[in-house]
Amino acid sequence: MTLFFSLQLRKPLVEKLRREQINSSIEQLKSLLADILEMTVCFLTHMQQQNQQQRTLLNHINKLQPSSDNNLTEADFSPLSSTVQTSITTDKSPVNSALWRP
Repeated sequence: MTLFFSLQLRKPLVEKLRREQINSSIEQLKSLLADILEMTVCFLTHMQQQNQQQRTLLNHINKLQPSSDNNLTEADFSPLSSTVQTSITTDKSPVNSALWRP
């Protein structure tokens, strides 16, 4: 009889610990997801700026070359050129800045 009562007394405590563990895991997932989303926004912003710089450079080069046969297009450049990859991995990248937390 006492074993039954001790198990019944212990059951709410075990359930409370289980719920606390689940809630803690959910909070960790929310934080991780926020970090991933923020890093994605920083990366895409950086890529957009890099793309705009490449377009500006292409326009400048095409103005210097009057012949339409020699004009370069965006397709002539890889979207992830080595300069972009190098600039992303540097410490000055916005991805390495302090992350916002909800």
